[in-house]
Amino acid sequence: MSKVSMETMVSYCNQYGFVFQGSEIYGGLANTWDYGPLGSRLKNNIKDAWRYFFIQNADNSYELDADILMNPRVWEASGHLDGFSDPLIDCKNCKARYRADNLISDFNESAIPDKMTQPEMLAYIKDSNVTCPKCGKPDFTDIRQFNLMFSTKRGVTQDNQTTIFLRPENAQGEYVNFLNVLRTTRAKIPFGIGQIGKAFRNEITPGNFIFRTIECEQMEYQVFCKKGDDENLYDFLKQHALDFYKYLGFEESNLRFQDHVKLAHYAKAACDIEYAFPFGWGEINGTHNRTDYDLSRHQEYSGKNLTYFDEQTNERYIPYIVESTCGVGRAFLALLFEALEEEKLDNDDTRVVLRLKPFLAPYKVNILPLQKNKHSAKAKEIYAILRKHFMTSYDDAGSIGKRYRRGDAIGTPFAVTVDNNTLESGLVTLRDRDSMKQTDIPVDGLIQYLTKEISLP
Repeated sequence: MSKVSMETMVSYCNQYGFVFQGSEIYGGLANTWDYGPLGSRLKNNIKDAWRYFFIQNADNSYELDADILMNPRVWEASGHLDGFSDPLIDCKNCKARYRADNLISDFNESAIPDKMTQPEMLAYIKDSNVTCPKCGKPDFTDIRQFNLMFSTKRGVTQDNQTTIFLRPENAQGEYVNFLNVLRTTRAKIPFGIGQIGKAFRNEITPGNFIFRTIECEQMEYQVFCKKGDDENLYDFLKQHALDFYKYLGFEESNLRFQDHVKLAHYAKAACDIEYAFPFGWGEINGTHNRTDYDLSRHQEYSGKNLTYFDEQTNERYIPYIVESTCGVGRAFLALLFEALEEEKLDNDDTRVVLRLKPFLAPYKVNILPLQKNKHSAKAKEIYAILRKHFMTSYDDAGSIGKRYRRGDAIGTPFAVTVDNNTLESGLVTLRDRDSMKQTDIPVDGLIQYLTKEISLP
Protein backbone atom coordinates (compact mmCIF):
# COMPACT_ATOMS: atom_id res chain seq x y z
CA MET A 1 0.00 0.00 0.00
CA SER A 2 1.31 3.46 -0.84
CA LYS A 3 0.14 6.94 0.05
CA VAL A 4 -0.01 9.77 -2.45
CA SER A 5 1.91 13.00 -3.05
CA MET A 6 0.41 16.48 -3.07
CA GLU A 7 0.72 16.62 -6.87
CA THR A 8 -1.17 13.34 -7.17
CA MET A 9 -3.82 14.55 -4.73
CA VAL A 10 -4.48 17.74 -6.71
CA SER A 11 -4.86 15.68 -9.89
CA TYR A 12 -7.10 13.14 -8.15
CA CYS A 13 -9.41 15.83 -6.76
CA ASN A 14 -9.80 17.42 -10.18
CA GLN A 15 -10.27 14.11 -12.02
CA TYR A 16 -13.00 12.75 -9.77
CA GLY A 17 -14.87 15.96 -8.96
CA PHE A 18 -13.74 16.73 -5.43
CA VAL A 19 -12.03 20.10 -5.99
CA PHE A 20 -11.69 22.35 -9.05
CA GLN A 21 -9.65 25.47 -9.62
CA GLY A 22 -11.85 28.53 -8.91
CA SER A 23 -13.00 30.46 -12.00
CA GLU A 24 -11.11 27.94 -14.10
CA ILE A 25 -12.47 28.99 -17.51
CA TYR A 26 -11.07 32.49 -16.87
CA GLY A 27 -7.65 31.22 -15.93
CA GLY A 28 -8.48 30.92 -12.23
CA LEU A 29 -7.92 33.24 -9.29
CA ALA A 30 -4.91 32.53 -7.09
CA ASN A 31 -5.77 30.17 -4.26
CA THR A 32 -9.49 29.99 -4.79
CA TRP A 33 -11.04 26.56 -5.13
CA ASP A 34 -14.48 25.21 -5.93
CA TYR A 35 -15.74 21.97 -4.41
CA GLY A 36 -17.28 19.69 -7.01
CA PRO A 37 -20.12 17.14 -6.75
CA LEU A 38 -18.12 14.73 -4.59
CA GLY A 39 -16.22 17.41 -2.69
CA SER A 40 -19.36 19.27 -1.65
CA ARG A 41 -20.88 16.05 -0.33
CA LEU A 42 -17.74 15.12 1.61
CA LYS A 43 -17.57 18.61 3.12
CA ASN A 44 -21.19 18.40 4.23
CA ASN A 45 -20.62 14.97 5.75
CA ILE A 46 -17.63 16.27 7.73
CA LYS A 47 -19.73 19.17 8.99
CA ASP A 48 -22.60 16.85 9.94
CA ALA A 49 -20.14 14.64 11.84
CA TRP A 50 -18.81 17.70 13.69
CA ARG A 51 -22.36 18.80 14.55
CA TYR A 52 -23.08 15.36 15.94
CA PHE A 53 -19.85 15.21 17.95
CA PHE A 54 -19.80 18.76 19.34
CA ILE A 55 -23.48 19.78 19.42
CA GLN A 56 -25.99 16.95 19.23
CA ASN A 57 -24.12 14.44 21.39
CA ALA A 58 -22.83 16.99 23.93
CA ASP A 59 -24.42 18.46 27.04
CA ASN A 60 -25.68 22.06 26.98
CA SER A 61 -24.47 22.77 23.44
CA TYR A 62 -26.24 25.03 20.96
CA GLU A 63 -25.64 25.96 17.33
CA LEU A 64 -25.59 29.47 15.91
CA ASP A 65 -25.41 30.92 12.39
CA ALA A 66 -24.20 34.52 12.64
CA ASP A 67 -23.80 36.92 9.73
CA ILE A 68 -20.48 37.28 7.92
CA LEU A 69 -20.77 41.07 8.04
CA MET A 70 -20.74 42.61 11.51
CA ASN A 71 -20.65 46.06 13.06
CA PRO A 72 -17.07 47.38 12.61
CA ARG A 73 -16.86 48.01 16.35
CA VAL A 74 -16.78 44.22 16.82
CA TRP A 75 -13.34 44.12 15.20
CA GLU A 76 -12.11 47.03 17.26
CA ALA A 77 -13.13 45.22 20.43
CA SER A 78 -11.64 41.90 19.30
CA GLY A 79 -8.29 43.49 18.48
CA HIS A 80 -8.34 42.44 14.84
CA LEU A 81 -8.12 45.98 13.45
CA ASP A 82 -4.87 46.65 15.27
CA GLY A 83 -3.28 43.24 15.70
CA PHE A 84 -4.40 40.83 12.99
CA SER A 85 -1.40 40.86 10.68
CA ASP A 86 1.43 38.78 9.22
CA PRO A 87 5.16 39.65 9.12
CA LEU A 88 5.93 39.78 5.39
CA ILE A 89 9.24 40.00 3.61
CA ASP A 90 10.07 40.30 -0.12
CA CYS A 91 12.95 38.94 -2.14
CA LYS A 92 14.61 41.95 -3.81
CA ASN A 93 15.77 39.84 -6.73
CA CYS A 94 12.62 37.95 -7.88
CA LYS A 95 9.98 39.92 -5.90
CA ALA A 96 8.58 36.75 -4.30
CA ARG A 97 6.82 37.44 -1.00
CA TYR A 98 6.97 35.29 2.13
CA ARG A 99 5.91 35.24 5.74
CA ALA A 100 9.13 35.85 7.62
CA ASP A 101 8.35 33.25 10.29
CA ASN A 102 7.62 30.58 7.67
CA LEU A 103 10.76 31.47 5.77
CA ILE A 104 12.82 30.86 8.91
CA SER A 105 11.12 27.61 9.94
CA ASP A 106 11.36 26.22 6.40
CA PHE A 107 15.07 27.10 6.35
CA ASN A 108 15.76 25.55 9.76
CA GLU A 109 13.20 23.26 11.38
CA SER A 110 14.87 23.63 14.78
CA ALA A 111 14.48 27.42 14.75
CA ILE A 112 11.51 28.82 16.68
CA PRO A 113 10.42 32.09 15.03
CA ASP A 114 7.42 32.34 17.38
CA LYS A 115 9.90 33.26 20.12
CA MET A 116 11.47 36.01 18.00
CA THR A 117 10.55 39.67 17.74
CA GLN A 118 10.34 41.24 14.29
CA PRO A 119 13.91 42.69 14.51
CA GLU A 120 15.19 39.30 15.71
CA MET A 121 13.59 37.53 12.75
CA LEU A 122 15.18 39.96 10.32
CA ALA A 123 18.57 39.58 12.03
CA TYR A 124 18.26 35.78 11.88
CA ILE A 125 17.48 35.87 8.14
CA LYS A 126 20.52 38.05 7.45
CA ASP A 127 22.97 36.37 9.82
CA SER A 128 21.99 32.85 8.73
CA ASN A 129 22.19 33.79 5.05
CA VAL A 130 18.62 32.54 4.44
CA THR A 131 18.01 32.30 0.70
CA CYS A 132 14.87 32.81 -1.36
CA PRO A 133 13.21 29.43 -2.06
CA LYS A 134 12.34 30.63 -5.57
CA CYS A 135 15.56 32.21 -6.91
CA GLY A 136 18.15 31.23 -4.32
CA LYS A 137 19.32 34.78 -3.56
CA PRO A 138 19.88 35.93 0.07
CA ASP A 139 18.64 39.48 -0.47
CA PHE A 140 15.45 40.53 1.30
CA THR A 141 13.58 43.70 2.20
CA ASP A 142 12.78 44.69 5.76
CA ILE A 143 9.83 42.94 7.41
CA ARG A 144 6.48 44.68 7.21
CA GLN A 145 3.22 43.92 9.00
CA PHE A 146 0.30 43.21 6.64
CA ASN A 147 -3.30 43.28 7.92
CA LEU A 148 -5.24 40.18 6.97
CA MET A 149 -8.74 41.69 7.10
CA PHE A 150 -10.75 42.04 3.89
CA SER A 151 -12.58 45.36 3.84
CA THR A 152 -15.51 46.50 1.73
CA LYS A 153 -17.83 49.51 1.60
CA ARG A 154 -21.44 49.83 2.62
CA GLY A 155 -23.53 52.77 1.48
CA VAL A 156 -25.66 53.99 -1.40
CA THR A 157 -23.49 56.91 -2.50
CA GLN A 158 -19.73 57.32 -2.75
CA ASP A 159 -19.64 60.15 -0.21
CA ASN A 160 -21.72 58.30 2.38
CA GLN A 161 -20.03 54.92 2.77
CA THR A 162 -18.91 52.97 5.81
CA THR A 163 -15.98 50.58 5.83
CA ILE A 164 -17.00 47.11 6.98
CA PHE A 165 -15.09 43.84 7.02
CA LEU A 166 -15.52 40.23 5.97
CA ARG A 167 -15.09 38.33 9.20
CA PRO A 168 -11.66 36.75 9.67
CA GLU A 169 -13.08 34.23 12.18
CA ASN A 170 -16.46 32.94 13.30
CA ALA A 171 -15.90 33.24 17.02
CA GLN A 172 -16.97 36.86 17.45
CA GLY A 173 -20.48 35.97 16.24
CA GLU A 174 -20.76 33.56 19.15
CA TYR A 175 -19.48 36.12 21.65
CA VAL A 176 -21.80 38.96 20.65
CA ASN A 177 -24.75 36.53 20.85
CA PHE A 178 -23.78 35.26 24.30
CA LEU A 179 -26.73 37.01 25.96
CA ASN A 180 -29.20 35.95 23.26
CA VAL A 181 -28.30 32.27 23.59
CA LEU A 182 -28.27 32.52 27.38
CA ARG A 183 -31.74 34.11 27.39
CA THR A 184 -33.46 31.88 24.83
CA THR A 185 -32.04 28.52 25.93
CA ARG A 186 -31.99 29.23 29.70
CA ALA A 187 -28.53 27.69 29.65
CA LYS A 188 -26.42 27.32 32.77
CA ILE A 189 -22.65 27.58 32.80
CA PRO A 190 -20.79 25.67 31.54
CA PHE A 191 -22.45 25.66 28.11
CA GLY A 192 -21.22 25.69 24.53
CA ILE A 193 -22.04 27.61 21.36
CA GLY A 194 -20.96 26.12 18.05
CA GLN A 195 -20.98 27.57 14.56
CA ILE A 196 -19.98 26.51 11.06
CA GLY A 197 -19.34 29.29 8.59
CA LYS A 198 -17.08 31.08 6.16
CA ALA A 199 -14.18 33.30 7.18
CA PHE A 200 -11.89 35.38 5.00
CA ARG A 201 -8.20 36.14 5.39
CA ASN A 202 -6.15 38.19 2.96
CA GLU A 203 -3.33 35.67 2.92
CA ILE A 204 -0.38 36.88 0.86
CA THR A 205 1.45 33.56 0.97
CA PRO A 206 -1.27 30.92 0.57
CA GLY A 207 -0.39 27.51 -0.76
CA ASN A 208 -0.37 23.72 -0.46
CA PHE A 209 -3.60 23.36 -2.40
CA ILE A 210 -6.62 23.93 -0.13
CA PHE A 211 -4.58 23.91 3.09
CA ARG A 212 -4.20 27.70 3.19
CA THR A 213 -6.74 29.76 1.28
CA ILE A 214 -8.17 33.28 1.37
CA GLU A 215 -11.70 31.94 1.90
CA CYS A 216 -12.14 29.13 4.40
CA GLU A 217 -14.87 27.44 6.36
CA GLN A 218 -14.53 26.97 10.10
CA MET A 219 -16.21 24.74 12.66
CA GLU A 220 -15.85 26.63 15.92
CA TYR A 221 -17.02 25.65 19.38
CA GLN A 222 -16.89 28.04 22.36
CA VAL A 223 -17.49 26.86 25.92
CA PHE A 224 -18.41 29.51 28.51
CA CYS A 225 -17.29 28.59 32.00
CA LYS A 226 -16.38 29.93 35.42
CA LYS A 227 -12.82 31.04 36.11
CA GLY A 228 -11.05 28.17 37.82
CA ASP A 229 -12.81 25.56 35.69
CA ASP A 230 -11.08 26.73 32.52
CA GLU A 231 -7.89 24.68 32.80
CA ASN A 232 -9.65 21.34 33.17
CA LEU A 233 -12.01 22.31 30.35
CA TYR A 234 -9.03 23.23 28.17
CA ASP A 235 -7.49 19.78 28.73
CA PHE A 236 -10.86 18.13 28.02
CA LEU A 237 -11.38 20.00 24.73
CA LYS A 238 -7.88 19.14 23.54
CA GLN A 239 -8.62 15.45 23.98
CA HIS A 240 -12.17 15.85 22.67
CA ALA A 241 -10.83 17.33 19.43
CA LEU A 242 -8.33 14.49 19.08
CA ASP A 243 -11.15 12.00 19.65
CA PHE A 244 -13.15 13.75 16.91
CA TYR A 245 -10.41 13.18 14.33
CA LYS A 246 -10.05 9.56 15.42
CA TYR A 247 -13.83 9.28 15.06
CA LEU A 248 -13.45 10.48 11.46
CA GLY A 249 -10.99 7.66 10.83
CA PHE A 250 -7.54 9.18 11.43
CA GLU A 251 -4.73 7.04 12.79
CA GLU A 252 -3.46 8.62 16.00
CA SER A 253 0.13 8.11 14.79
CA ASN A 254 -0.54 10.71 12.06
CA LEU A 255 -1.70 13.31 14.60
CA ARG A 256 0.16 15.23 17.28
CA PHE A 257 -0.38 18.00 19.80
CA GLN A 258 1.76 21.11 19.35
CA ASP A 259 1.66 23.71 22.11
CA HIS A 260 2.00 27.36 21.11
CA VAL A 261 5.27 28.94 22.15
CA LYS A 262 4.04 32.46 21.45
CA LEU A 263 0.48 33.14 22.60
CA ALA A 264 -2.07 35.43 20.98
CA HIS A 265 -3.06 38.54 22.89
CA TYR A 266 -6.24 36.89 24.19
CA ALA A 267 -4.84 33.47 25.13
CA LYS A 268 -3.81 31.95 28.45
CA ALA A 269 -2.93 28.66 26.71
CA ALA A 270 -3.11 27.35 23.16
CA CYS A 271 -2.44 24.03 21.45
CA ASP A 272 -2.82 22.78 17.89
CA ILE A 273 -3.54 19.33 16.58
CA GLU A 274 -1.31 18.79 13.56
CA TYR A 275 -1.54 16.20 10.80
CA ALA A 276 1.41 14.63 8.98
CA PHE A 277 0.83 16.00 5.47
CA PRO A 278 3.28 15.23 2.63
CA PHE A 279 4.66 18.76 3.06
CA GLY A 280 5.16 18.27 6.82
CA TRP A 281 3.10 18.74 9.96
CA GLY A 282 0.21 21.14 9.48
CA GLU A 283 -2.44 22.51 11.86
CA ILE A 284 -5.97 21.14 11.51
CA ASN A 285 -7.37 22.11 14.92
CA GLY A 286 -6.72 24.68 17.62
CA THR A 287 -7.71 24.70 21.29
CA HIS A 288 -7.43 28.06 23.07
CA ASN A 289 -8.06 29.26 26.59
CA ARG A 290 -9.25 32.78 25.82
CA THR A 291 -9.93 33.72 29.48
CA ASP A 292 -12.52 36.52 29.93
CA TYR A 293 -10.81 38.71 27.33
CA ASP A 294 -13.50 38.55 24.63
CA LEU A 295 -16.59 39.20 26.72
CA SER A 296 -14.75 41.88 28.73
CA ARG A 297 -13.80 43.71 25.55
CA HIS A 298 -17.28 43.47 24.08
CA GLN A 299 -18.78 44.71 27.33
CA GLU A 300 -16.39 47.66 27.25
CA TYR A 301 -16.97 48.58 23.60
CA SER A 302 -20.72 47.91 23.44
CA GLY A 303 -21.67 49.27 26.84
CA LYS A 304 -23.81 46.16 27.47
CA ASN A 305 -23.61 44.10 30.65
CA LEU A 306 -22.21 40.71 29.62
CA THR A 307 -21.85 39.24 33.08
CA TYR A 308 -23.42 35.95 34.16
CA PHE A 309 -25.30 35.50 37.42
CA ASP A 310 -24.47 32.20 39.08
CA GLU A 311 -27.51 31.11 41.08
CA GLN A 312 -25.55 28.48 42.97
CA THR A 313 -22.95 30.90 44.37
CA ASN A 314 -24.98 34.13 44.17
CA GLU A 315 -22.14 35.87 42.33
CA ARG A 316 -21.93 37.73 39.05
CA TYR A 317 -18.91 37.42 36.77
CA ILE A 318 -17.72 37.56 33.18
CA PRO A 319 -17.28 33.96 31.98
CA TYR A 320 -14.03 32.52 30.70
CA ILE A 321 -14.09 31.01 27.20
CA VAL A 322 -12.31 27.89 26.00
CA GLU A 323 -12.41 27.38 22.25
CA SER A 324 -11.99 24.44 19.88
CA THR A 325 -11.77 25.34 16.21
CA CYS A 326 -11.45 23.08 13.17
CA GLY A 327 -10.96 24.08 9.54
CA VAL A 328 -13.35 22.27 7.21
CA GLY A 329 -11.01 22.46 4.22
CA ARG A 330 -8.03 21.26 6.23
CA ALA A 331 -9.99 18.37 7.72
CA PHE A 332 -11.17 17.56 4.17
CA LEU A 333 -7.61 17.54 2.78
CA ALA A 334 -6.16 15.58 5.69
CA LEU A 335 -8.97 13.04 5.44
CA LEU A 336 -8.28 12.47 1.75
CA PHE A 337 -4.59 11.91 2.46
CA GLU A 338 -5.50 9.58 5.31
CA ALA A 339 -7.96 7.54 3.25
CA LEU A 340 -6.58 7.50 -0.31
CA GLU A 341 -4.16 4.78 -1.28
CA GLU A 342 -3.03 2.62 -4.15
CA GLU A 343 -3.48 -0.98 -3.07
CA LYS A 344 -1.60 -3.92 -4.52
CA LEU A 345 -3.84 -6.91 -5.11
CA ASP A 346 -2.99 -10.62 -5.10
CA ASN A 347 -2.96 -10.86 -8.90
CA ASP A 348 -0.25 -8.15 -9.22
CA ASP A 349 -2.97 -5.71 -10.16
CA THR A 350 -3.53 -2.45 -8.29
CA ARG A 351 -6.54 -0.37 -7.41
CA VAL A 352 -7.05 3.17 -6.13
CA VAL A 353 -9.30 3.11 -3.08
CA LEU A 354 -10.59 5.87 -0.84
CA ARG A 355 -11.18 4.21 2.55
CA LEU A 356 -13.59 6.70 4.05
CA LYS A 357 -15.86 5.64 6.86
CA PRO A 358 -19.30 4.95 5.35
CA PHE A 359 -20.97 7.91 7.08
CA LEU A 360 -18.44 10.24 5.42
CA ALA A 361 -18.53 8.81 1.90
CA PRO A 362 -20.08 11.15 -0.72
CA TYR A 363 -22.12 8.26 -2.15
CA LYS A 364 -23.15 5.42 0.11
CA VAL A 365 -24.10 2.85 -2.51
CA ASN A 366 -23.63 2.38 -6.25
CA ILE A 367 -26.29 0.57 -8.29
CA LEU A 368 -24.85 -1.52 -11.15
CA PRO A 369 -26.86 -3.46 -13.74
CA LEU A 370 -24.70 -6.41 -14.78
CA GLN A 371 -25.92 -6.15 -18.37
CA LYS A 372 -27.35 -2.85 -19.50
CA ASN A 373 -29.86 -4.28 -21.95
CA LYS A 374 -31.21 -6.94 -19.56
CA HIS A 375 -30.96 -5.53 -16.04
CA SER A 376 -31.27 -1.74 -16.31
CA ALA A 377 -35.01 -1.54 -15.68
CA LYS A 378 -34.77 -3.43 -12.39
CA ALA A 379 -31.58 -1.60 -11.42
CA LYS A 380 -33.25 1.77 -11.96
CA GLU A 381 -36.21 0.64 -9.88
CA ILE A 382 -33.86 -0.20 -6.97
CA TYR A 383 -31.96 3.04 -7.51
CA ALA A 384 -35.20 5.05 -7.24
CA ILE A 385 -36.01 3.35 -3.93
CA LEU A 386 -32.57 3.67 -2.32
CA ARG A 387 -31.93 7.30 -3.27
CA LYS A 388 -34.84 8.33 -1.05
CA HIS A 389 -32.79 7.06 1.91
CA PHE A 390 -29.13 7.47 0.93
CA MET A 391 -26.90 9.35 -1.50
CA THR A 392 -26.97 6.77 -4.27
CA SER A 393 -25.23 6.61 -7.65
CA TYR A 394 -26.03 4.64 -10.78
CA ASP A 395 -23.43 3.38 -13.24
CA ASP A 396 -24.03 1.25 -16.33
CA ALA A 397 -20.95 2.21 -18.42
CA GLY A 398 -18.18 -0.32 -18.99
CA SER A 399 -17.41 -3.71 -17.50
CA ILE A 400 -18.53 -4.56 -13.98
CA GLY A 401 -14.90 -4.66 -12.86
CA LYS A 402 -14.22 -1.13 -14.08
CA ARG A 403 -17.37 0.09 -12.39
CA TYR A 404 -16.27 -1.47 -9.11
CA ARG A 405 -12.93 0.31 -9.44
CA ARG A 406 -14.58 3.67 -10.11
CA GLY A 407 -16.66 3.28 -6.97
CA ASP A 408 -13.61 2.26 -4.94
CA ALA A 409 -11.70 5.32 -6.12
CA ILE A 410 -14.32 7.77 -4.84
CA GLY A 411 -14.93 5.96 -1.56
CA THR A 412 -18.37 4.42 -2.18
CA PRO A 413 -18.56 1.76 0.55
CA PHE A 414 -21.10 -0.54 -1.13
CA ALA A 415 -22.02 -1.63 -4.63
CA VAL A 416 -25.25 -3.41 -5.52
CA THR A 417 -25.13 -5.53 -8.67
CA VAL A 418 -28.40 -6.39 -10.36
CA ASP A 419 -28.31 -9.60 -12.43
CA ASN A 420 -30.43 -12.57 -13.47
CA ASN A 421 -30.57 -13.72 -9.86
CA THR A 422 -32.32 -10.46 -9.03
CA LEU A 423 -34.94 -10.96 -11.72
CA GLU A 424 -35.55 -14.57 -10.80
CA SER A 425 -35.30 -14.65 -6.99
CA GLY A 426 -35.09 -11.03 -5.78
CA LEU A 427 -31.47 -11.26 -4.64
CA VAL A 428 -28.79 -8.69 -5.43
CA THR A 429 -25.02 -8.97 -5.01
CA LEU A 430 -23.75 -6.59 -2.34
CA ARG A 431 -20.02 -5.82 -2.61
CA ASP A 432 -17.98 -4.31 0.22
CA ARG A 433 -15.44 -1.67 -0.89
CA ASP A 434 -12.67 -2.50 1.60
CA SER A 435 -12.75 -6.30 1.63
CA MET A 436 -14.17 -6.66 -1.91
CA LYS A 437 -16.26 -9.54 -0.56
CA GLN A 438 -19.61 -10.17 -2.22
CA THR A 439 -22.80 -11.32 -0.53
CA ASP A 440 -26.25 -12.12 -1.84
CA ILE A 441 -28.96 -10.13 -0.08
CA PRO A 442 -32.73 -9.71 -0.70
CA VAL A 443 -33.73 -6.45 -2.32
CA ASP A 444 -36.23 -5.77 0.44
CA GLY A 445 -33.44 -6.10 3.05
CA LEU A 446 -31.15 -3.48 1.50
CA ILE A 447 -32.49 -0.41 3.31
CA GLN A 448 -32.26 -2.01 6.74
CA TYR A 449 -28.75 -3.35 6.13
CA LEU A 450 -27.36 -0.16 4.62
CA THR A 451 -28.94 2.03 7.31
CA LYS A 452 -27.14 0.03 9.98
CA GLU A 453 -23.79 0.18 8.17
CA ILE A 454 -23.92 3.83 7.09
CA SER A 455 -25.43 5.66 10.07
CA LEU A 456 -23.30 7.85 12.32
CA PRO A 457 -21.82 5.61 15.04
